[in-house]
Amino acid sequence: MKKKLKWYLTPSNRLYFIVMAVFALVTIFFGRNNLILGLAEVAVLAALFIYTRLSNRERSREALEYIASVTANLDPAAGNLLQSFPLPMAVFSLEENEIIYTNESFLEASGEREHSFSIRISDVVPDFNARWLMEGKNEYPGLVALGDRKYRVFGNLTRNGSASGLKNYAATTYWVDETEYAQISEEFESSRLIFGVILIDNYDDFLNGLSDKDKSAVLADIDDKVTTWASGRGGYLSKYDRDRYVYLFEARYYPQVTETLYAILDSVRALTSTNGMHPTLSIGLGRDGKTIEENQKFASLSIDMALSRGGDQAVVKNRFNFEFYGGKTAQTEKRTKVKSRVMSGSLSELMRDASNILVMGHKHSDLDSIGAAVGVCCAARALGRTAKIVVEREDAMCLNLIERMETLPEYADAFISPQDAMLMANGSTLLVIVDTNRPEQVESESLLLSCNSIALIDHHRRASEYIQNAALSFHEPYASSACELVTELLEYIVDPSGILRFEAEALLSGIVLDTKNFTLRTGGRTFDAAAFLRRAGADTTEVKTLLQTDMNSAMARYALIQRAKIYKKGIAVAAADTVQSRIIAAQAADELLNIAGVNASFVVFQADNSVDISARSIGDVNVQLIVEKLGGGGTKATAGAQLQGAEIRDVVRRLLAAIDEYLAENE
Repeated sequence: MKKKLKWYLTPSNRLYFIVMAVFALVTIFFGRNNLILGLAEVAVLAALFIYTRLSNRERSREALEYIASVTANLDPAAGNLLQSFPLPMAVFSLEENEIIYTNESFLEASGEREHSFSIRISDVVPDFNARWLMEGKNEYPGLVALGDRKYRVFGNLTRNGSASGLKNYAATTYWVDETEYAQISEEFESSRLIFGVILIDNYDDFLNGLSDKDKSAVLADIDDKVTTWASGRGGYLSKYDRDRYVYLFEARYYPQVTETLYAILDSVRALTSTNGMHPTLSIGLGRDGKTIEENQKFASLSIDMALSRGGDQAVVKNRFNFEFYGGKTAQTEKRTKVKSRVMSGSLSELMRDASNILVMGHKHSDLDSIGAAVGVCCAARALGRTAKIVVEREDAMCLNLIERMETLPEYADAFISPQDAMLMANGSTLLVIVDTNRPEQVESESLLLSCNSIALIDHHRRASEYIQNAALSFHEPYASSACELVTELLEYIVDPSGILRFEAEALLSGIVLDTKNFTLRTGGRTFDAAAFLRRAGADTTEVKTLLQTDMNSAMARYALIQRAKIYKKGIAVAAADTVQSRIIAAQAADELLNIAGVNASFVVFQADNSVDISARSIGDVNVQLIVEKLGGGGTKATAGAQLQGAEIRDVVRRLLAAIDEYLAENE
């Protein structure tokens, strides 16, 4: 057995040496004046022969020692079973991954005719490595393809005492054929049902004023396009309400469905009713749930997410996150005061039941965030309660507003730090989040996790990561600002005479900031809210002073604007090479929109511990969809992103790539 193994383990290089010897002899006897060269070839050939013999002898010795260690406790009959072992078996060195030994079953599985000595295991099985063994695992993660079969690989390390380092170890692997199981598992995953909900999200708007005949015609066109899109996949499509469809299909068709989502959204949007309106769809898909019921819940969450982001898009929800498709249509006002009235009653009840009330906005608080928080404090005072505003003063972008409010007796101690808020929080504390829906963007995520009762008031389009399980969620992406939403709540809680003038001006300043002086994202409800605040005593001149900056800030803003360049299709990009204030960067992004031909602007700047992006738009460019590709968020007209540990040059490169991708998707 030992002689046989030696023969197996010794690579056969005889043919190579014979050929090399023939060439050397030809050089000596037939080459003119090449005697010295021929003798040199013979000398080199002899040296290679000696080295090869010694190397093979050492490799054979190590292999025999290893196999001896494996079979030390086996009797001769059991030792013979290694070669005829029914499972494929391969032994290879850990240092160089060179195969030391394979049995007949492994040779048959790999399609090799001879024992694969002196070659790497990865040459026989591509992408296979021994890292899992070095990590102390006994099973390879996943299945391994060998030939036309799939195997689950088990293994262990054996130490050879005569070597050092990685040479001291060899790996023994056993290959279990699980091809049939893998095929069954793949078929199971492919046949799992995906639950879809399709909604005509502007049903009432585009049918408004149409005759019954025109309504039937346009709805028939939508039915035809949706049915054509859903056909050919063996799925189930049914219209179960006037504006809703349910769509079930197998997971094997998921790639085809996602590839055609843009097409069906564009196809339906291309239709036009006689009143000039275009119908739009929102599609929600739920997949990867444990049951069809869970997938249905995912689909429902997807539809809610699509509507909260403005509709005219598809959203896919799995167990871990959301995926977004579309979202080209500009958001239009779709709110009624009924919801505001209901929300005001719910918020009042939560405030009465709470032991204390905390109000918190996003990091680097601006006028909209602090203004909305001031409005919530006003509502609490009208109900006989006291609310505290949680803010990091050092990072606030509207310190002038905070200091102005603190001159009032009602706000002398209203602003507290996140650390003080943590000490105040208890099991019945009400935490009101304003002007953000993302948990990582709040002033204190620890405080958010500590409070059981949460009310959310926000106007930004919902991101894939958002605050869940809120007791009250007043989320309206069609609103201009958080201050507008809070003002609508105040209309049902307090009379205009009960609002302090400074409070009214704080709320109005937030609306003016986010609407850019009532030029962006401004609807009829925005003017209604402004009129209510004006009746409450807000002075527009004082609001203007809250938006003013000093001379140094103005010079820094214009220096940023000078660095801007037009990239593509009216998109201006400016990058600062020094640390900049977030206020200055945001103002520079706003100012760039005043330049003729600029439809969108991006300012990339170095903040304290991150590289930030401030984005603005007044045209068809949806800056939120662009910065979302970089982990940011916001609205169609105003968005931003923070990239920790990044460099300006790298962020600019990624931003330009995101712009290119967005433009390609919206051609």
